[in-house]
Amino acid sequence: MTFGLYITHPQVRIDPDVPVPLWGLSDLGRERAQKAATLPWAKSLGRIISSDETKAIETADILAEGAGVPIEIVEGMHENDRSATGFLPPPEFEAAADRFFANPIESFKGWERAADAQTRIVAAIEAMLADHDPTVPVAFVGHGGVGTLLKCHMRQLSISRTEDQKGGGGNLFRFTLADRAVSCDWTPIETWQGD
Repeated sequence: MTFGLYITHPQVRIDPDVPVPLWGLSDLGRERAQKAATLPWAKSLGRIISSDETKAIETADILAEGAGVPIEIVEGMHENDRSATGFLPPPEFEAAADRFFANPIESFKGWERAADAQTRIVAAIEAMLADHDPTVPVAFVGHGGVGTLLKCHMRQLSISRTEDQKGGGGNLFRFTLADRAVSCDWTPIETWQGD
């Protein structure tokens, strides 16, 4: 069966003075994406669709160069809106993310609710797949939070951080286009062999 991939951007340059959606890839993040772009799975992609955040676009551009296809940018694929709090240092962010997933119908200090973010990312993915040629491998490049929400939906599970990627970004999960069944759990982009 032809596959779809959901790919999270790898490491970013953290800058508290820059809005999070405008952060770009760090040197390590760029290196990981470039390594992934040389692998057979990346070269087989016939379509690459990206969130409109800088870090996702940069990741998608690198993968698209390896696959020889253009990228498409979709607004509804952005990360959960956390602008109400702005930048949070890592320990505070992790505690906030725990609350975001644990209380999906509540807003953490003005953040987009997890239930709303899940509805948005599922709708964006389904809209892009509605007219997609099912014989063409496709990758969606985005973010860990909404990627986890999407994976929970595809697995028909309640929203939970237990489905989150381990070790930060730069991971993917595979799903079948025919029935949206997750057929490979989060795996680092530069080590996945397409099996």
